[in-house]
Amino acid sequence: MTPQSFTSIRDLLRYAVTRFNTAGLFFGHGSSNALDEAAYLILHTLKLPLDKIEPFFDARLLPHEIDAVLQVIEKRSTDRVPAAYITNEAWLGEYRFYVDQRVIVPRSFIAELIPDHFSPWLQDPAAVSNILELCTGSGCLPIMLADAFPQAHVDTADISADALAVARRNVDDYELQDRITLIESDLYSKVPAKKYDLIVTNPPYVNSGSMDKLPPEYLREPQIALAGGSDGMDLVRKIVAGAKQRLTANGILVVEIGNERAFAEAAFPDLEMTWVSTSAGDDMVFLLTADQLP
Repeated sequence: MTPQSFTSIRDLLRYAVTRFNTAGLFFGHGSSNALDEAAYLILHTLKLPLDKIEPFFDARLLPHEIDAVLQVIEKRSTDRVPAAYITNEAWLGEYRFYVDQRVIVPRSFIAELIPDHFSPWLQDPAAVSNILELCTGSGCLPIMLADAFPQAHVDTADISADALAVARRNVDDYELQDRITLIESDLYSKVPAKKYDLIVTNPPYVNSGSMDKLPPEYLREPQIALAGGSDGMDLVRKIVAGAKQRLTANGILVVEIGNERAFAEAAFPDLEMTWVSTSAGDDMVFLLTADQLP
């Protein structure tokens, strides 16, 4: 297939969808299907509005524009590179973040809970002054937390200096340098010895059996940000164990564990975890109040 075979976005979109479906691509990094992913990649490459493809469907493209789009389609299809790494951007709700292969592509059901301030479990959102976020990756959740809790300071930690460099770029882009402190830390090890009203984390939680079955797109991501040990709960155990002494009396801990609810309940049989509803159901995020923690 040569660039001369195409003249319009309509041509390229049809071709991309066929290529993506023929290649059996996995869609879990923003788009859920070949059509949406193809439209996004084409519009981004051509620097067109991401939400308006119709006016440009039949516009005649220049040869160098067609060539640029074909290169992107090939990279996605053959190399199985997630779209976010091709465009260097990812979206959570209304928020855009810079990403590259130093961090996993942002995706978190906790992001759905932030606009409602974790109601009704957080008793007085306006009184929240200190928030801790662990395993920050790209810095997406602390930025959203700082936005939702304007009175609060957010400490955010990651063991990866590479991840923190990406987080720094995003924090700077949102001009939140004065309200978010980035800490290179193995969970709590270098976190300030103070009390937090809220601890939030989306840690590595994929169990070893599931790690062995990940699609190629996930293998492009830093494996340290995915692997959670034999049952996926290695880091979650440490986070739960250290939370009580770092929470205020009315503080809460919010933990995302993906599809690992059965392993989480087996790991903490004596805890009365509250499973919070998200768009994916009631199995992705659990919550514990300070007085429920060991």
